[in-house]
Amino acid sequence: MALHCSRACRQYLLHLAQDNVEFRLPEIKALLSLRGKHFCPAEDFNEKSPFWQLKNVSEADVRSIMTRTVCAKSVFELWGCGRTHVELQSSLEQYPTEDMAPFLQQDSTYKINVCTFNKTLEFTDRIKKIDAMEYLPFQGKVNLKNPDHIFCILEDYGTDPNNIPEEPFCVYFGRWIADGQRELIRSHSVKKRHFIGNTSMDAGLSFIMANHARVRDHDLVFDPFVGTGSLLVACSHFGAYVCGTDIDYNTIHGIGKASRKNQKWRGPDENIRANLRQYGLERFYLDVLVSDASKTIWREGVLFDAIITDPPYGIRESTRRTGSQKEIIKPSDDFCGDSHVPVSMEYHLSDIFRDLLNFAARHLVMGGRLVYWLPIYRPEYREEMVPLHPCLSLVSNCEQTLSSHTSRRLITMEKTREMEVSDLDEHLLLQDSRYSPYQGHNAFREKYFSGITKRSGKDEGKTQTKEEN
Repeated sequence: MALHCSRACRQYLLHLAQDNVEFRLPEIKALLSLRGKHFCPAEDFNEKSPFWQLKNVSEADVRSIMTRTVCAKSVFELWGCGRTHVELQSSLEQYPTEDMAPFLQQDSTYKINVCTFNKTLEFTDRIKKIDAMEYLPFQGKVNLKNPDHIFCILEDYGTDPNNIPEEPFCVYFGRWIADGQRELIRSHSVKKRHFIGNTSMDAGLSFIMANHARVRDHDLVFDPFVGTGSLLVACSHFGAYVCGTDIDYNTIHGIGKASRKNQKWRGPDENIRANLRQYGLERFYLDVLVSDASKTIWREGVLFDAIITDPPYGIRESTRRTGSQKEIIKPSDDFCGDSHVPVSMEYHLSDIFRDLLNFAARHLVMGGRLVYWLPIYRPEYREEMVPLHPCLSLVSNCEQTLSSHTSRRLITMEKTREMEVSDLDEHLLLQDSRYSPYQGHNAFREKYFSGITKRSGKDEGKTQTKEEN
């Protein structure tokens, strides 16, 4: 497993966080594509590993990734690796000396860190591992507080916390280049957010969605189910201009009952604009409107660089659309009026996703991305349940488990062709089974609560048995 590398083919090592594991590869691929690069892993690539080797990229490429990623902790210029420290030494001895030399000069300072995954080492053991690197030709002085160069020994002890080996599966050594943006998860936590609701999106997932959508400077991003604007905050952080719509008047205007504990009503300045102002991003805020996603208010033509949204599932927020009494009660034969009484009607999940994909196909720029959440009843899940559209290509499909029986999948799609006349004919489109909405989505709410009922029933049964015993 020794690493043979020249200056022209340097490899880099990504150290990744072990949360949101399924979301990491699509994020890194999306960020590389912004640089016009493809993801080129090593031959023994393991997607669930905390360490990935990257090939065919430059230092500028990996630095660009680290300015955005929330899935990766750090990136290193990889100087050597092996299954043992003996193999690591052999690998390092074969690394070109001229590539090491600029960072080992006598007038420079350095320090060496030891990073282990799935195992904690004693301080004395760490010092021994650092001292064992004496075969490297360091000429500078050690500076632990503010070194010119930072190097790291990284040891991988696997991913099973119940079966930790004595020796690591793999050992790496490299020069630290940059850290990722994990700090954003803390600094943008919804716990500190000025305006929140019952379904405000987690900060980490919001930034992941923005990265999957490849949001960048001066993009125009739209959220048709904007809620309290968590996704707008994440997109504006990357320099995009943001706007959104929602059917909930109170949420859009920041009025009504508060979602915070010990607060009954929302304050006078609790709104989406205030959220962006909180992070110094108000200049990217365009506007939010009260609107029904089932009845588009937008003119024809491409408008948005990305559409990012979290539709309601009918659990904590109801799925609603506006309608008319005429749709519920057929008027009598002698009815002669132009009456319209706006009412709230159920908006089936299958209709939500059909309308969302049609909207994206009409209004995304070519190459623009649609990123949204799809709720799933896990025992019944099949890939055929993911909605498709002839103008949109599926890029990634990542699962976030919510419970033993439910999850939601982050779907990323890219517009690959413009709408044609045949695409406008909904009846013709539905004749193709690939594009017919999966009606089973409409029963997600019932299945969700039936799972809770079954689980609580089992718990009650166990309690009763214990009491009888």
